[in-house]
Order: sequence, then C-alpha cells, then structure tokens
Amino acid sequence: MKQTIGYVAIVVEDYDEAIQFYVDQLGFNLIEDIPIEDQNKRWVMVAPGGATESKLLLARAVGEEQASRIGNQTGGRVFLFLHTDDFWRDYNAYKNKGTSYLTLLEKES
Repeated sequence: MKQTIGYVAIVVEDYDEAIQFYVDQLGFNLIEDIPIEDQNKRWVMVAPGGATESKLLLARAVGEEQASRIGNQTGGRVFLFLHTDDFWRDYNAYKNKGTSYLTLLEKES
C-alpha cells in the first residue's frame, strides 16, 4: 500500500498576505483559491514548483487560540524543509527578492 501526505495546514493571519509570501516571495504555485461563502473562509493551497504530492493548505486563524499559533505551530522547531535540485539558484533568487533566511523565520513568527 502506498501512502503519501497530501496537505499540511499552516495557520495564517490573512489569506492574501500568505499567498503573496508563498507565491510572490518563494515562487510557489497557487494551486487553489476557492471561496467557502457560508463559512467566510477560503480553500487556499500552494505548492513549490514541481511538487506532485504534498501541498500547503493556508488556513486563516479563527479565534484567539488559533491566532496564537501563527508563526509558532511547532513550538519553535523547524517545521518544513524545502528540497531543491539547485540550492544556490534558489538561494540567490530568494536573496534577489530580498528574502533571506531571517526574513523567512520572521515571516512565520
């Protein structure tokens, strides 16, 4: 039996701000952005280019408890590891966009 992890939910403050970060800054693809009118939510999924199985579900925080987890969903531990076929290409692309390792850390905290 083959099993894979399909989606990993990340609690965010604002859908559009999160899309801007993951798509415009990190170069991920916007897979879905579907309004869920009756719940005042959206189904927003992004994935790095070339990803075939795992995707990030950007879930807007509802209430104080969920909001308190934004940027610290794993208790300060590293949460996701992005694999690449060319580290320096991606590093330089992020750097040219003004995104640094510290920016990535600060964006999630």
